Amino acid sequence: MNRHERKEDEVRRLLSAGHPQVPGDLTARAVARGVRLLRRARVLRRIGWTLFALAVVAFLVWASVARPWEAPPVDVPPPLEGF
Repeated sequence: MNRHERKEDEVRRLLSAGHPQVPGDLTARAVARGVRLLRRARVLRRIGWTLFALAVVAFLVWASVARPWEAPPVDVPPPLEGF
């Protein structure tokens, strides 16, 4: 018996074994799980966007207070040379 015939026999045995019993409430449980997964994904997405918005606001507040684009004030004048 070659490999192909063994595979064919195994498939025939699996098909002739019959079908397993499926619980009657399987559809209801699958729908409920899908609803939970969608709700969880929606909540996580809202939390992510909220955190992103808070980070943008925090950056804008910091930038308006720190003004990183301006040069820092010079406390000590440069030394005079060549007098």
